[in-house]
Amino acid sequence: MAQALKVRPSTAQKAKAPKAPNVTTPLAGLGISPEQNLSRYLQDIRKFPMLSLEEEQSLAKRWVKDGDEQAAHKLVTSHLRLVAKIAMGNRGYGLPIADLIAEGNIGMIQAVNRFDPEKGFRVSTYAMWWIRAAMQEYILRSWSLVKIGTTAAQKKLFFNLRRLKGQMKAYEDGDLTPEHVEHVAERLGVSEHEVVNMNRRLSGADSSLNAPMRMDAQGEWLDWLEDDQDNQEDILSDAQELIERRQLLAGAMKGLNEREQTILTQRRLKDVPQTLESLSQSFGISRERVRQIEVCAFEKLQKSIKNAVIEQKISH
Repeated sequence: MAQALKVRPSTAQKAKAPKAPNVTTPLAGLGISPEQNLSRYLQDIRKFPMLSLEEEQSLAKRWVKDGDEQAAHKLVTSHLRLVAKIAMGNRGYGLPIADLIAEGNIGMIQAVNRFDPEKGFRVSTYAMWWIRAAMQEYILRSWSLVKIGTTAAQKKLFFNLRRLKGQMKAYEDGDLTPEHVEHVAERLGVSEHEVVNMNRRLSGADSSLNAPMRMDAQGEWLDWLEDDQDNQEDILSDAQELIERRQLLAGAMKGLNEREQTILTQRRLKDVPQTLESLSQSFGISRERVRQIEVCAFEKLQKSIKNAVIEQKISH
């Protein structure tokens, strides 16, 4: 938690007040960053008195209309116990309680900034939504390295699945039964596929590939992760070889006449080769003659490429 609570009036509040300075009110002795100070923090916040409805309304009006820093400070500090209570309710996600409280205190400050005393509600009724929202955003950011809960439905599923599993007594590890999946999907208005995926995400924590496979071994999980793609040397070698083959083919094709080039291309170098019948009609010759030209042209091509390869080896 920061060493000071900073509360700034909203735009509407600034319009009502001729001057509304920032509220910077240090809370001496309430730092809760180290986990070992949490107990002392919970004891210290009990020193701030609870407020009656009339006191809340008076303080809120002083803050909204006059920018009274002390009024805003009392509104925030009188509800620090509410923040701690909500944080305790979210301790099942495995995150430090101190961090949850710190995030909740930020939500409490935002609630005071936006509270409208004219509507007649208690500050706690309004603030609990801001406190929970701040904590839930922190949980979603911190629970996993992989982003989780990107839509409103997924966030609702993340924060309610565990409770629903408890109601259904589905405590066993592994996938939920089809009946349980259907029940959760219907209750929360999400697809069954999302329920299955979220349950698997919540059942398994993030693991590092650099973690040791066994306590008594030096190997890491990363050592067993195989890359099935070709390495850079093979990719470059194959690309260079393909270029050289194309150059040899292009050079050899120049040694054929136009008819031989056309027939060889259509019969040997096309994905869907033309038939002897179609080529015989194009050139006005028999199918057997087309076949003979094809065979002869292919032999010339092979001989030309072979000679070019021999010349390259001699020159190198």
